[in-house]
Amino acid sequence: MFAPTKTYRRWHRKVNKNQRRYALVSALAASASAPLVLARGNRIEKIPEIPLIISDDTIVSLEKTSAAVKLLTIIHAYEDVEKVKRSTKIRCGKGKMRNRRRVHRRGPLVIYDQKSTLCRAFRNLPGVDLCSVNRLSLLQLAPGGHLGRFVIWTKSAYARLDALYGTFGRPSTEKLHYILPRPKLLSSDLHRLIASDEIQSAIRLPKKTSKYTVHRKNPLRNLGFLIKLNPYAKTQRRRELLQSNIRVKKTERARKISKKKLALKKAGKAAEPLPAEKKPKLDKRAHKKGRGRQNPRKKAFIKMLHQ
Repeated sequence: MFAPTKTYRRWHRKVNKNQRRYALVSALAASASAPLVLARGNRIEKIPEIPLIISDDTIVSLEKTSAAVKLLTIIHAYEDVEKVKRSTKIRCGKGKMRNRRRVHRRGPLVIYDQKSTLCRAFRNLPGVDLCSVNRLSLLQLAPGGHLGRFVIWTKSAYARLDALYGTFGRPSTEKLHYILPRPKLLSSDLHRLIASDEIQSAIRLPKKTSKYTVHRKNPLRNLGFLIKLNPYAKTQRRRELLQSNIRVKKTERARKISKKKLALKKAGKAAEPLPAEKKPKLDKRAHKKGRGRQNPRKKAFIKMLHQ
């Protein structure tokens, strides 16, 4: 279903209530894990503890934004708000013409029990969201589907979680027959589990024997492998190199001769006959008899015998 957007598009999907609650309590558990909160990009390096719980006397009575900024500065949570300010940029696309021109990251989430003046104190801070503990939203606890949002709790809101969602042994008092789902792993430290004596005593020793595999080589590219298959290939390759050297020398000599002829032609001189290659002088009679070139003393001795 492409453009234009139809009004009868299936915009929503029905999800079981138990699955929605499972996702919500998982997001709450992730917000209490410092590594997950840091991995999401929140600046909590100087926060005294996670989850961060503030007494009602300190936070509920706030009315001004300056007071909220002062409180966040004291608990070292204002660095996350400054990160949001630095991340503000112009939105891509046509959304900047539709009253949503700027976008920024998400900051802390303040969860309260009863609505009070703190909503007016925190609502104007960039990236800071407020939510009632009775109406927790997965879109705020895990924006973009990423777990581990930095949450600031009021003491009364944090105390109501057991009544809302129950515990592992006691069901919820406000939701019918709802008990918290048990974790799949009691200890998530896998390195510690694998290195424990119980697991190490039950596993077998690693196999140290390595299987020898022969790598086939291409004899057309690998000369050593070609000589193993055909020992005469070495002699053939040597002859080819010698012949190529002879051809190169002949080509260079012919190029020099042609250059010399061209230079003489431009100078207007007749081309001089090139010296022929020197050949060893042979005795005609000896050459006929197949003796080759003879020693001069031996030649004089033979001439004396014929006289």
